Amino acid sequence: MVCRVYAEGAGPWVVLLHGWTASGDLQWFTAYEALASTHRFVAVDHRGHGRGVRDLHPFRLEDAADDVAGVMRVLGLGPSIVTGYSMGGPISLLVARRHPELVSGLVLAATSLEFSSHRHQRLGWIGLPLLETMLRSRLGARLGQRGLRRVLADELGGYLPWLATEGRRHDPRALREAGRAISGFDGRPWVGSLGVPAVSVVTTRDRLVPPGRQRELAGMIGAAVVELDGDHLVPWESPAAFSRALVRAVGAVPVR
Repeated sequence: MVCRVYAEGAGPWVVLLHGWTASGDLQWFTAYEALASTHRFVAVDHRGHGRGVRDLHPFRLEDAADDVAGVMRVLGLGPSIVTGYSMGGPISLLVARRHPELVSGLVLAATSLEFSSHRHQRLGWIGLPLLETMLRSRLGARLGQRGLRRVLADELGGYLPWLATEGRRHDPRALREAGRAISGFDGRPWVGSLGVPAVSVVTTRDRLVPPGRQRELAGMIGAAVVELDGDHLVPWESPAAFSRALVRAVGAVPVR
């Protein structure tokens, strides 16, 4: 496993779990400095993402959750605030379900209990084989850089070469399988029984994970809500606002 560890803070440990097609650094780097002022943290690269585990087994969210638990045990973190963005949300919930002794609280950002109830989401998952092909092609790399330029905040322009390089570290096959795993996830039957203190960061203009679905998750798990004015890529589009919301959410998790 490859992860980034910041151990100098005084607050509880925070375990950062990134979204689909991202990595620990890609998802969270804009908030590292702000979070380090209050907490210690670990950012994990999930299977097939960034520098994450490579193997021949199909990607499963349950395996990703067990990977996270293994990292926490090896590092001796103890009960921590597990924080998931987008795909990291289901993985965080699965960590709490499968390894409850490791989770003192949850922060769930721009995520949902399921990702296939809307028609546009179901249509999006149909294109997974095409996504893998694009990721393997030079055209995909050029389109990716062009998309980055459009969404990056002005102050992040200098990071473009690094972002583009990090984005090419993924295993295309694993990303396709991860998309399939996300499309089949449904935590509604069991999430209400977790009994874990939680805070939800709701991205109020999110076109990928509708805010209504995010609020449904917050209601079913009994989470306090921190609103963040932004779309799904708000960590790159509005890094300062994202950092403030993340620090506020982590600080609002009741310590138990």
